[in-house]
Amino acid sequence: MGQLDDAAKAYRASETALRRAQEAAQARMDAAREARAQARERLAEAIAAEARVGTPQVEIIRITGYSRERVRQILRAAGIEADS
Repeated sequence: MGQLDDAAKAYRASETALRRAQEAAQARMDAAREARAQARERLAEAIAAEARVGTPQVEIIRITGYSRERVRQILRAAGIEADS
């Protein structure tokens, strides 16, 4: 029975290790999503600031890689009328 006990213990240990690895991975994913949300907010603030000082929308689009419509949405959300 020693071999069976050892195999059962090893299996339980691997199940525990897998669960812990999944929890750790989920925590890393959650942290990465939060960092992305903060970076997106910071970018939107920077876009609005640039528009306020007169940076052309085409330049904002070039730098960010956002579409013209996405830049317009960000500017409208910041209370700025985007270029036509």
